[in-house]
Amino acid sequence: MAGLRVQTLIFVLVAALAILDRTFVEANFDKNFIVTWGKHHIGTTNGNLRLVLDKSAGSAIRSKVAHLFGTVEMLIKLVPGNSAGTVAAYYMSSTGTAHDEIDFEFLGNSTGEPYTIHTNIFAKGKGDREQQFKPWFNPTNGFHNYTIHWNPSEVVWFVDGTPIRVFRNYEKEGVAYPNKQGMKVFASLWSADDWATQGGRVKTNWTQAPFVAEGRRYKARTCLWQGPASIKQCADPTIKSNWWTSPSFSQLTRSQIDRMQKIRSGFMIYDYCKDTNRFKGVMPPECSKRQF
Repeated sequence: MAGLRVQTLIFVLVAALAILDRTFVEANFDKNFIVTWGKHHIGTTNGNLRLVLDKSAGSAIRSKVAHLFGTVEMLIKLVPGNSAGTVAAYYMSSTGTAHDEIDFEFLGNSTGEPYTIHTNIFAKGKGDREQQFKPWFNPTNGFHNYTIHWNPSEVVWFVDGTPIRVFRNYEKEGVAYPNKQGMKVFASLWSADDWATQGGRVKTNWTQAPFVAEGRRYKARTCLWQGPASIKQCADPTIKSNWWTSPSFSQLTRSQIDRMQKIRSGFMIYDYCKDTNRFKGVMPPECSKRQF
């Protein structure tokens, strides 16, 4: 009987560790990501990521596993100096024409000019929901935390622990929401000087290459996507391994909302919900609904 109890205990411990392994990753990039392009422009040092862009190629990685709901975060240091035309991207995405996607993109600029923090969200293949910010810090002289929190009711973008944007689930009112497809995590550095800097007016100065962005301390506290059966399991708030159920994430505090409103009033430079010319006066339906 004692042997049976020991075997049972070992089984329970192994099962518990397996659950934790599925839901929490503090990533070694070499172990948890694969290179999607620019193999010779990517390196890691002590688990830290180094993405390189020159005139011959950029670089990109993606996570080996997909997630459905939870929190992913990474410390990122952007390209210093003249970064015009370059785009460093950190985002989650599924595949296919009706894909879901949650974006952080960092649009470079001429020396002395601020970066643009570009956010967007796609649901069932539809995007065009951009909001942009000028950073209230220098994102090139140190690492800053960029976090995506995604649960069945809302997506929240955080910078250094401060929320900057919320997109709520109004699916019952006809607004598409990303809740039925697993998404992998991507990071990349590439050139888009046809649009990225001041609408494409400022081009990449290749004499400044190579351009380098760095990442470290990637963490994923998520429900692992394992096919359509995950939709019900990952949305179940009674399952303690679903990290998004933490109250500090699933509902913003009054203090968090106050800080977000200060960032939005002081540093937001574009909001699709205010671009009446673009939508010819017929605004997306979520624009008239409460987001936070």
